[in-house]
Amino acid sequence: MRVSSAARSNTFAASSPSQPTLKLGSSGASVKTLQQALAKAGFSPGAADGQFGPKTAAAVKAFQNAKGLVADGIVGPKTWAKLNAAPGGSGPTLKQGQSGAPVAALQNRLNQLGFNAGAADGQFGPKTTAAVKAFQSAKGLVADGVVGPKTWNQLGITVGGTPTTPGTGGVHGNSALANNARSVALNMGGYSSQGLCATGVSRAIQNTYGIKVWGNGNQIDNNLPKDKFKQVNLSLAEALKIPGLVLTWEKTSTRLGSIYGHTAITSGDGRSSYSDFVERNTLGATGRSGFKVFMPI
Repeated sequence: MRVSSAARSNTFAASSPSQPTLKLGSSGASVKTLQQALAKAGFSPGAADGQFGPKTAAAVKAFQNAKGLVADGIVGPKTWAKLNAAPGGSGPTLKQGQSGAPVAALQNRLNQLGFNAGAADGQFGPKTTAAVKAFQSAKGLVADGVVGPKTWNQLGITVGGTPTTPGTGGVHGNSALANNARSVALNMGGYSSQGLCATGVSRAIQNTYGIKVWGNGNQIDNNLPKDKFKQVNLSLAEALKIPGLVLTWEKTSTRLGSIYGHTAITSGDGRSSYSDFVERNTLGATGRSGFKVFMPI
């Protein structure tokens, strides 16, 4: 029987002790390594427990889709290569006693990776310190509880003093908010709407800033804290190029959307957004009106 080159490649990968071909039902140290790599890349596979279950499969498919790979949920050589190339992160030096959005982003990432930092409230207290030390120890770093360049790199996220990313015409976004929104969306609906867009956006904002925002899709714009967000004049196409902007529509074409509107957070890829699910083509969505954009300050 002739073996295809793809099959030979997968066979070779399966013989590698550290990066074998993995799929739903696999287990062991290699699965744990996979889960940690997915979390570092910003795709939440659940706890790094070494069990390749539905949540890990969903994270793999999301990662593959984002990297232009066949989203089959099977981790072969091409997926491993993309995971190995995933960048690290950076941020301000943080330690116990500090507070703010970077601390909330740190707490959220630690929780995603299975290190219990408590609520992502933006307060760097003893529980967050303990989680940082446990993470540092697991990564072979000096477990001093201080989050510096080496720890940020292992965490795999980038935040700043007010974690922002350059945008268009003086408008900036928030990479931490975009990353949190993606994690929330994948945990709630994946790629299928649950009709809970405002819940998804509110959870992402809470995970990033430690504050709750109430209201439906067409009410959140009135409830965004004025010290954290301001309305900006951008087209949808422009806004979608900047990660971490909050989008709202007064009405959409669905029955519920005509009453409650819609809200989402931009991914920054120029076309998709996050709410209670990942909407791959927000730019192509039709039947929506009353569009507004809000920028993190």
